[in-house]
Amino acid sequence: MAKQPETPDFMEMFSKFGKDLKMPSVDVEAILSHHRKNLEALQKAASASASGASDVLARQRDALQEGMRDITDMVQNLRGTSAPKEAIEKQAEFARKSFEAAVKHAGEVGEIIRKSGEESTEIMKSRIKAAMDEIREAYEKNKG
Repeated sequence: MAKQPETPDFMEMFSKFGKDLKMPSVDVEAILSHHRKNLEALQKAASASASGASDVLARQRDALQEGMRDITDMVQNLRGTSAPKEAIEKQAEFARKSFEAAVKHAGEVGEIIRKSGEESTEIMKSRIKAAMDEIREAYEKNKG
């Protein structure tokens, strides 16, 4: 079988094309470095979000376990109760405690989500600022 001629590298072709058109040279390494930093920032932001989601699931699991223990305790307490008034009082107390626990857990989960979102947003804001600084520096360098 005949050997195929080697095809030139795309970047070499692009560079030659730019030189032929008398275009300013392109710093490919700078472009790749810029995009590499963008991808790293995205990865860190995604990791922060995933960590927050994991914390939310762990807190919800704990809340569910606490709720199951409370239900079991209520059932145990109601077994020996024969007076309807006492049973109603125990059920009302259980309902009050359950509501307070649900509000507390919802607040905790909300706080975890808020912190996770803030962390992800701060990572991206920081990268955007750095990218704008890099662009400004490159512009100033080429301008001067």
